[in-house]
Amino acid sequence: MSRKKFIDIGANLTDAMYQGVYYNRNHHVADIKNVIERSKEIGLEKIMITGGTLNESRKALELARTDPLLYSTAGFHPTRCLELEDDTEVKIQELIKLCHDNPDKVVAVGEFGLDYDRLEFCPKDVQLKNFTKQLEVAEQTRLPLFLHCRNAANDLLSILKTNHDRYTVGVVHSFDGHYNEAMSFINMGFYIGLNGCSLKTDDNLEVVRKLPVDKLMIETDCPYCEIKPSRTSFKFIQTKFESWTAKKMVKGRNEPCTIIQVLEVIAAIKEMDEQELADQLYANTIKVFFSSKK
Repeated sequence: MSRKKFIDIGANLTDAMYQGVYYNRNHHVADIKNVIERSKEIGLEKIMITGGTLNESRKALELARTDPLLYSTAGFHPTRCLELEDDTEVKIQELIKLCHDNPDKVVAVGEFGLDYDRLEFCPKDVQLKNFTKQLEVAEQTRLPLFLHCRNAANDLLSILKTNHDRYTVGVVHSFDGHYNEAMSFINMGFYIGLNGCSLKTDDNLEVVRKLPVDKLMIETDCPYCEIKPSRTSFKFIQTKFESWTAKKMVKGRNEPCTIIQVLEVIAAIKEMDEQELADQLYANTIKVFFSSKK
């Protein structure tokens, strides 16, 4: 059992995969309880379940209520902002109410931001409008931001600078951009969230190597973003997991327990002691999302 303490800032635990459903077909029994138990065994003390729509944010909160380990976020993912086009004000107010009514569990506004790699799901103009609109939730709740950014750093930075008085602090999660982009966010007071998708290539690893440790957090973004054997970072992994049986992992489905692999990669490329790095990442995350929680 690991002595290290972890916080997974981004886990999509409401995904149907944890109910055993893949491509709309049932393949095994729901195993979310086993997933959570495995996360505790590896040293996870907190997991933030991400919300991507109003309904999903409600489901994330409902799941968070089942275990003291779990927390949730509330917001509309940029690729799903078309859902905000109807009854916009009503939905924004519902998000605000969800946050206000559940201060012990809802710890961030998001996942929201901009995604220019998947404009087929939501046009750029709609994303821009509804990202800015959701800052009303941050303004009213004073919760930290849980930001999504894909190939859109310039526009995201511009909006954040223009609206700097409407929010407090936050993280750009699943970061896979350039070093200068990361430092622009950091210089505005933001943190950078890293997962397997942040560690795919040599260029990715070089960016992470140069980033200040006191501005980093880690995550899995499960069931996605596992560190695959084809990734440059895979050679740095020390902890391996067995494939699925009744109480083991499903091959190809990421879980919070693999957060230890993210730590191992970052520690290796930064030539840091893993315990020291884990302690710093844990402290960073507590400071932003849990400083007011008992």
